Amino acid sequence: MVVNMHEAKSTLSKLVELAQKGEEVIIARAGRAVAVLKPYRETPKERKPGRLKGKSYDMSRFDEADATIEKMFEGSAD
Repeated sequence: MVVNMHEAKSTLSKLVELAQKGEEVIIARAGRAVAVLKPYRETPKERKPGRLKGKSYDMSRFDEADATIEKMFEGSAD
């Protein structure tokens, strides 16, 4: 669909709805195409395996007590 600039200004909401439905709208000025209104398609970012290598923590000992932390919270038993 081709519309002139004046019509595009007046009916922008309607044209956006058409674009959301998949129709490509060409906006023209003085009979020459100057812009295209088409639906936005978000492209997923490329996954890169190993990107977090070395940035994660070993959580296997998470629940084990740490003597230093115990002393800070409970005080020294000495």
